Amino acid sequence: MPDELLYQLALHFIPRIGPVQTKILVDHFHNASDIFKAKKSQLEKIEGIGEVKAKSILSFTDFDKAEEELLFVEKFKITPLFINDKNYPKRLLNCFDPPVLLFYKGNTDLNTSKIITVIGTRNNSDYGKQITEKLIKDLSVYNAVIVSGLAFGIDAIAHKAALKNNLQTIGVLAHGLDKMYPQEHTSLAKEMVLHGGLITEFNSKTKPDKHNFPTRNRIAAGMSDATIVVETGLKGGSMITAELANGYNKDVFAFPGKITDAKSAGCNYLIKNNKAILLTEAKEIVELLNWDEQSKTKIKKQRELFIELSANEKIIINILKQKDSVHIDELNIKSNLNSSLVAASILNLELQNVIISLPGKMYKIC
Repeated sequence: MPDELLYQLALHFIPRIGPVQTKILVDHFHNASDIFKAKKSQLEKIEGIGEVKAKSILSFTDFDKAEEELLFVEKFKITPLFINDKNYPKRLLNCFDPPVLLFYKGNTDLNTSKIITVIGTRNNSDYGKQITEKLIKDLSVYNAVIVSGLAFGIDAIAHKAALKNNLQTIGVLAHGLDKMYPQEHTSLAKEMVLHGGLITEFNSKTKPDKHNFPTRNRIAAGMSDATIVVETGLKGGSMITAELANGYNKDVFAFPGKITDAKSAGCNYLIKNNKAILLTEAKEIVELLNWDEQSKTKIKKQRELFIELSANEKIIINILKQKDSVHIDELNIKSNLNSSLVAASILNLELQNVIISLPGKMYKIC
């Protein structure tokens, strides 16, 4: 019988089952193998599955594709990251539609404390190039990981600037790891594998079809602390990524441009409609995301004597004690609690005036 990884790979090939339904199944059964071994009556009762999708699962026999994919990842030393893997990018777990399986080739911790996504037009101006390079240079002191889509234009500029400033950089791809698109970025991608990595949810032999790019954009938006839009028109992938980041309750920043410049029209639109924070320098990101090292807050023990805390609330408090303030994504990652339990604990602590919320989805002890 196929092993657990083979079952995880096989989930990719089941007809009529997308990321949302797959996550529902994994949340219910925990293991991929148990999904395939489940009875029809069990599957049909799961909300979001029903009779049609249950039949698709039970009638699936095409494990040859999964076996072929297994040989591919083993041959090229690619790391499959299942959604419950300890190395899976946990910021994605706060999104409603995270990929259940990712393919990763690289050496960077995908759960490191500072990750930002930098995106923009493929047809950048000199202005766009200059502010991208300056932004990343100014952020280099904070050792942030730079995420982008390895496309022409701002994406490639961001990756190259990260490498130049000795930062790790991750490329999120819209195809399998057996090819590189655009082909002109093959050398850049090889360097990124050594100083960051490449990640995709698409199995090998998946072509960079047009509809794959919006799908991959949700990974770029979801796996970071914030999305920075450097330069973009009113339409395109950068606008989609910004909208997705907003939908995931992530901070979005945008550099303003001339009102007559079509390449800045998207950024100006995001700022005007309160979908992005106006950005002029790296310092504003650092302040909002609270990346500056600050002295630990001294907690008065007397406060804790008069407040009864649940086990989950104590976990949150212990994390908050380590810093002056902590971002919601870091609380989710370090607590090992699901996002709903973290949210409930935060609410109770706020009601008891134990913690307060700050701009940028940050929290601190009162």
